[in-house]
Amino acid sequence: MKAPVRALGAAAALGVVLWLGGCGFQSIPQSENAVNAAWGEVQNQYQRRADLVPNLVETVKGYAAHEKDTLQAVVEARARATSVQLSPDQLTPENLKKFEEAQGALRSALGRLLVVSENYPQLRANENFRDLQTQLEGTENRIAIARRRYIETVQEYNNLVTVPPTSWTNSLMYKKAPKAQFAATTPGAEQAPKVKF
Repeated sequence: MKAPVRALGAAAALGVVLWLGGCGFQSIPQSENAVNAAWGEVQNQYQRRADLVPNLVETVKGYAAHEKDTLQAVVEARARATSVQLSPDQLTPENLKKFEEAQGALRSALGRLLVVSENYPQLRANENFRDLQTQLEGTENRIAIARRRYIETVQEYNNLVTVPPTSWTNSLMYKKAPKAQFAATTPGAEQAPKVKF
């Protein structure tokens, strides 16, 4: 009598362990941690860009002092971009849109500044300016990669919290909502650019 009870107890314990291992008990929190880490990397790359801006502005100032409006626009856009901070639990579509709008304004202001530099051959020849421009281009690539990784990580997380059987564990234990994804905030971003010569 004791042997079948023990076997039944061992089978039940094994069943619970297997259920906990395959139902999202660990994978949902691990995936949420991965989303938080991926968002941290996105913020890190945007901060890298913001940190380069003062050096770029100071370098341009020496050559294009009368481009005061353009320089001021870059400084103001940087201030707005760095003032919009989101923690992982604030990642809603509305907050992401505000964040991206602020970052887009900085990207646009930097673009105008780089266009202005085309009018100053001495500035374009300046080694510091060239280095900063190269670092800025590299940072834009890093931002794109960090955003892509965030998108992939959020997709994995959202699958865990919305697709059975792990979604059942989520609804019973964690009650986590899906995370927001990045969306294009640049007007007309869905249209292919038209090149005219």
